Amino acid sequence: MEFSIRAGNVEDCKDIARMIAELTEFDGMSDQLTLTQKDLEQDGFSKKPFFHVIVAEVPESHKSSGGHTKIGYALYYFAYNSRKGRTVHMDDLYVMAEFRGKGIGKALMSKVAQLGMAAGCKQLDFIVKDTNTSAIDFYARTGCFDVTERHGYHLMRCEGEAMQSLAQP
Repeated sequence: MEFSIRAGNVEDCKDIARMIAELTEFDGMSDQLTLTQKDLEQDGFSKKPFFHVIVAEVPESHKSSGGHTKIGYALYYFAYNSRKGRTVHMDDLYVMAEFRGKGIGKALMSKVAQLGMAAGCKQLDFIVKDTNTSAIDFYARTGCFDVTERHGYHLMRCEGEAMQSLAQP
């Protein structure tokens, strides 16, 4: 299948928001989606972006059944690990269902790894839902490992009122 991977731009935000909604639905977490297209535009394409994104695109002749040519994306950002140094965190890796199994997800993930290495990153971190066994198997085939399983670390989160309370002096 013919496809290309390129850096995302502000004009892609409508399609990225669409695919984020699809991924959120796939994960069974649609009720938690509050991010908007405007948020993506402001947070990813300002003078100091909070994230970067790459987009997988097919030619018009291969567009999706819904008429889309933008059929996948990877959203990532750079971070720092106190033991390893520079890291790249891939927040999302998504390919529309009808385009899976064609090497697009691997190409997106490979590009994030390339960009991370070019920035001096020592590791690529990401999370995957425990019920997404096909993704877990895919990641294992690429040489990735489960940090919780190997090192016992758990991702913890503080949000909403708990975060507001924590932020009080």
